[in-house]
Amino acid sequence: MFLGTYTPRLDDKGRMILPAKFRERLAGGLVITRGQEHCLYVFTQGDFDGIVAQWQNSPTSSKTVRDYQRFFLSGASDEIPDKQGRVTVPPLLRTYAGLSGDCTVIGAGNRLEIWDTDAWSSYTEQHEQSFAELSEEVVPGLM
Repeated sequence: MFLGTYTPRLDDKGRMILPAKFRERLAGGLVITRGQEHCLYVFTQGDFDGIVAQWQNSPTSSKTVRDYQRFFLSGASDEIPDKQGRVTVPPLLRTYAGLSGDCTVIGAGNRLEIWDTDAWSSYTEQHEQSFAELSEEVVPGLM
């Protein structure tokens, strides 16, 4: 499970150093793709393959399924971290997420999310109150 918040920077070549805590798990390969709210999702290659396998059973007759798959998969980039634990974030994805320097990487269970630091700060400010108010409605009986 991916947990925590980290603040790496993108270098001039669009590379980001992965948080040390996750390097071993991602060393065999990862997939970066568009996420929701203009962040990027990072999956292990195995987890990403599992998502794609689930879609094999989805009805391609559904316009919503086709639209989501197109957007999600057309931006996907499979990467292998270098020996320093750096991964290149392709220009298309950097533009989509508004990444240029300071990034925030958060653990989100089965994936990492990469955010522009200012966008992440804004997101947390906007949603902090609703987080406190919605816990019972989102997962009844959890806490």
